[in-house]
Amino acid sequence: MIEIKNISKSYNTTKALVDITLNIEKGKLFGLIGPDGAGKSTLFRILTTLLIPDKGKATLMGFDTVKDYKEIRKIVGYMPGKFSLYMDLSVQENLEFFAKVFNTTIAANYNMIKEIYVMLEPFKDRRASDLSGGMKQKLALCCALIHKPKILLLDEPTFGVDPVSRKEFWDNLKKLQKTENLTTLVSTPYMDEASMCDDIALIQSGQLLTVDTPINICKNFPHALYELKTNDNYKSLVLLRELKEINSAFMFGNSIHLTLNNNDIVIIKDVLKKNNFEFSVKIIEANIEDSFMELMTKEQ
Repeated sequence: MIEIKNISKSYNTTKALVDITLNIEKGKLFGLIGPDGAGKSTLFRILTTLLIPDKGKATLMGFDTVKDYKEIRKIVGYMPGKFSLYMDLSVQENLEFFAKVFNTTIAANYNMIKEIYVMLEPFKDRRASDLSGGMKQKLALCCALIHKPKILLLDEPTFGVDPVSRKEFWDNLKKLQKTENLTTLVSTPYMDEASMCDDIALIQSGQLLTVDTPINICKNFPHALYELKTNDNYKSLVLLRELKEINSAFMFGNSIHLTLNNNDIVIIKDVLKKNNFEFSVKIIEANIEDSFMELMTKEQ
């Protein structure tokens, strides 16, 4: 459904994308996972025909993003990272407007948005500017779906939204994928959302670090991973990073995740004891964020 071959894009001297190659199959929920500035939005703008790549080619359902841009705009539903609907129009008016743009009606494709719109309907006469972040997100998704697209492109759709709304949003995406067999490409800076996708690509500084299923990426973590908690995580982190035995040490919430060069945790315990730290340490399984940090460090 989506083929991306050696796409590169620069802004003056800044390389936003470097030789990106991806293939996304029909019906897949595919995640593009990476921090702000990784190149996610640039790739989305190329796929939605809003930008022309410096090099490479992208096709959606066989349509070229440069040559066939008019056809692509008919088959794609796009939700940009920034809320971009009309603030002075109501929920209902925004939805009617976007339906008319695509020569359709709300009634014709109501089944496509029903699960989401039922939560919006009590506020249908409220201006978009007066909606909460979660409700704005639901309205934007409805407007992206109202013409019944074949491909859905969602650029950081849950950024800045509360955890409950984030969960509802992903539940809606999974239902759409199941009922409509919709091919969806979604980008997010939240590593925990990666597990909701069928396949993911980890991206950093415009380059792909890896492409696989979330489970396989975590399974391929190359080291034993330790979770360390001390009575002063910051001071212990500074100390540990000076040791030659440490391969990596990163703060994760109220703990430190460690990998070692020689896998001898006894040496680390001895150093912590000598420096009068109270601590606990155990082996844990790597998550997507651990894998991303490992791949990013290796790339650098």
